[in-house]
Amino acid sequence: MAMSKIGNLGPIVFVVSPEAIRTFQEFTRASAGRWAKHEIIGQKPKTQFLGPGLDTISFTMWFDARYGLNPRKELDKLTEIDRAGKALPLIVGKKGVGTGLWVITGLSQAWTKIDNVGNIIRATVNVSLEEYVK
Repeated sequence: MAMSKIGNLGPIVFVVSPEAIRTFQEFTRASAGRWAKHEIIGQKPKTQFLGPGLDTISFTMWFDARYGLNPRKELDKLTEIDRAGKALPLIVGKKGVGTGLWVITGLSQAWTKIDNVGNIIRATVNVSLEEYVK
């Protein structure tokens, strides 16, 4: 059976196949405009639109050794990208998300199952991204 590529975050490919599952869930994207309030004596403040703000995205990835991946190696790859401060494209369904690149602003790992010699059998990671503008 062929591999089904869902998308990617730079070198991290989201994939579902009989050999491996590396995907995400609970994908949330937030955006907000930037606004300034100018105080006026004796009146309500005046509001001025400054422009769009930076979008943020969060999602959860899960890794399970039963589905063809080494959870520790997968977590290490994400940590390496985070620590390098690399700006990456985010692709979902063959289409780029947003107008450019994204940076990892946070990773929160949960090692949910470990075997009797310390191998991670199952883990999840919450990934936080922020839009990167050159």
